[in-house]
Amino acid sequence: MYRLALLIFFCCSATAFAQEHPAVNAQANSVYVGADGKYDAAPDTALIQFNVSVQEDRPQAAYEHAAKETEQVRQVLRANGIDPKQANIGFFSVQPVYDYRSGKQKLIGYRVTTDVTLKLKDFSKIGPITQQLADADVSETLIVNYTLENIDEAKNKAVEDAYRRARASADTIARASGRTLGELSYASVDTFENARPMQPRVGLMAARAAAAPAPTEEFSPQNVSVTAHVNALYTLK
Repeated sequence: MYRLALLIFFCCSATAFAQEHPAVNAQANSVYVGADGKYDAAPDTALIQFNVSVQEDRPQAAYEHAAKETEQVRQVLRANGIDPKQANIGFFSVQPVYDYRSGKQKLIGYRVTTDVTLKLKDFSKIGPITQQLADADVSETLIVNYTLENIDEAKNKAVEDAYRRARASADTIARASGRTLGELSYASVDTFENARPMQPRVGLMAARAAAAPAPTEEFSPQNVSVTAHVNALYTLK
C-alpha cells in the first residue's frame, strides 16, 4: 500500500476567504477545513438614552430648571417600579448662549445639559416610560437600543454551528477520496458579533401627540447575530 500525502483546504462560505487563517504545517494523511457558523439571539437588554436640556437667563436659574426636570425623570422611574439609582446621569454642563443676528455677539442666556441612560431587562416597561417622559416634556428626542449583554452562550452556539459544518465538510472530503475521517488534531476559533441591531429615534413631541400606543409597542426587537469561524485539521485513516 502506498502512502498518500493529502492536505486539503476547504471553505464553506465565500466570506471565510477574507479572514486570516493561522499557519498550519502540512501533515501527511490529513485534511484541513474551515467553516462559518451563525447564531441569532434575542436581545436581553434595552438601553434608553435621552438628554435634559434647558435654557434660562441666568446660570443659577438654568441649573435649578434642569434640577426640576431631572426630578421629573426620577418620578417617572419610581412610577414604573424602577429605582433611580439604576439610571446613569452624566455631569451637568453649563454653556453661555449667544445671538449673532445683529452682527455682534450678544449673550442671551445659559443652557444646562445632562445625559441620562437607563438599562431595562423588562421590555414591557419601555412603552410606559417613553410615553411618560414625553408627557413630562423633559427632552425632545429619545434613543432606544436593544443589545445582548449575556453574549457568551450565543458565541458558544455559533462555534458549535461552525464546527458541525467544518466536520461535515471534512467527512465529505474523506469519503470522496476513499478514506475515513480520523481524530481532530488542531482547531482555531474566531467569533464576531454584529453592531447594535436597532437604534430608533423616538420624537417625544410626536409621541405625546399620538393617541395610545407607544412607538415601540407590539414590535419585536431585531435579533443579535453572532458568527464564528472554525478552522480544523483532521487525520485521515
